[in-house]
Amino acid sequence: METSLETTRAHRFLLAGELREGSTTRPITSPYSGEVVGLAPVATRDDVVHAIDAAAAAAEAARALPSYARAEAIRRLREELLTRREALARLLALEAGKPISQARIEIDRGLFVLEIAAEEAKRLGGELLPLDLIPAGERRWGITRRFPLAPISAIVPFNFPFMLAIHKLAPAMACGATMVLKPPPQDPLCTLALGEALLESGYPQGAISIVPCSVEDAAPLLEDPRVRVVTFTGSAKVGWMIREKATKKKVTLELGGNAAVLIEPDADLDHAARRCAIGGYSYAGQSCISVQRILVHRDVYGDFLKRFTERVAALRTGDPLDEATDVGPLIDEVNARRAEAWIEEAVRGGAQIAVGGRRRGSILEPTVLLGTRPDMRVNCEEVFAPVTTVRRYGDFEEALTILNDSPFGLQAGLFTHDISRIWRAFEVAEVGGLVVNDISSFRVDHMPYGGVKESGQGREGVRYAIEEMTELKLLILS
Repeated sequence: METSLETTRAHRFLLAGELREGSTTRPITSPYSGEVVGLAPVATRDDVVHAIDAAAAAAEAARALPSYARAEAIRRLREELLTRREALARLLALEAGKPISQARIEIDRGLFVLEIAAEEAKRLGGELLPLDLIPAGERRWGITRRFPLAPISAIVPFNFPFMLAIHKLAPAMACGATMVLKPPPQDPLCTLALGEALLESGYPQGAISIVPCSVEDAAPLLEDPRVRVVTFTGSAKVGWMIREKATKKKVTLELGGNAAVLIEPDADLDHAARRCAIGGYSYAGQSCISVQRILVHRDVYGDFLKRFTERVAALRTGDPLDEATDVGPLIDEVNARRAEAWIEEAVRGGAQIAVGGRRRGSILEPTVLLGTRPDMRVNCEEVFAPVTTVRRYGDFEEALTILNDSPFGLQAGLFTHDISRIWRAFEVAEVGGLVVNDISSFRVDHMPYGGVKESGQGREGVRYAIEEMTELKLLILS
């Protein structure tokens, strides 16, 4: 793999409005080749506290920004990042092992979120309420308005380090909040690049900090009483621990899933097979809405399975910088070994491997498992790897029961043209979003996104994240 001098340089982090060198650095290596991609600074606990100090101090200036100024700051940030689009995509492919074509999509999605946020900054309005519904309210009016909660702590995972950082930063800037953001330890370099671009935006100095620190040194992000909101994307285990620690703060959690897709007899099987092969294996299945459990009506099970396994077997694994690569490595070999162990456990329990199943370093072949039981970890937990299970069902109510037989509830897919079944699934599926005639991993970044049960609380998507990052205040006029 060819590594440029640009990518191997030492990166800096944004602290209180200035780019800082870390007192120590650590190498970030490619999950594919093991080569050093760059040097990441390490912020200390004191740095984290200093960042919160700066965010608290800048809160008034950020809140006072008029709508047009907030929108312009976001627009300038987007324009600066746009000039670095290809370099950011390459850096992301190197540090995260994300195929370059998918890395470009992530960068473009982040730019889209900023575009939407610039518009939402100008739509942050309120409501006029007549209060004369009873005699006591005669000649009185209520006016509502949202005010930013600041500072905000944000914690971002490794699977979409650039886009999900922007999903935190953009709504905060749109509503005039301040933020301290912790990037993922595995691949922080693209997130750190945001710091350089933010300096060109004109948002108040100190309002945003990006601090790459250890879990232990990040404790003030949860414990400091000045922090008003914690927004976290990551594992369910860590997310609910954060909820317990941040007892007096507003907390938004976007957590894991083991998404199911239902395929009814009237489905377009070619379309369903093609989309499931994308949804189960993009970025090696390392997405919380990745297709994991595929439930197929018995009448079309064999036909669908043939089409699906042919498509999965044709997926190309390899170098993330190769334009032809469909599936790259997992984030590290530890996770690849874990997924391999789960596959072996399922096979010992009676499951069969229809496609794949072999591992080479951090690369796990796209795998399809048949004959699994609901209690196997490849079904009941989040596999977070290029692994899907395919199971037949007899009737639609049985399929909905299987779908809901999960501690998670993020998104689900349903392939059918039967409107009565669509409405039935919408009513009873225990998920935050139901996608009809497409896969669970479909997401457009301005839509309300989030889960139920162990999959979290609150919603993202700029407009909905703004609601999570603000509080409603009422003015009563007499």
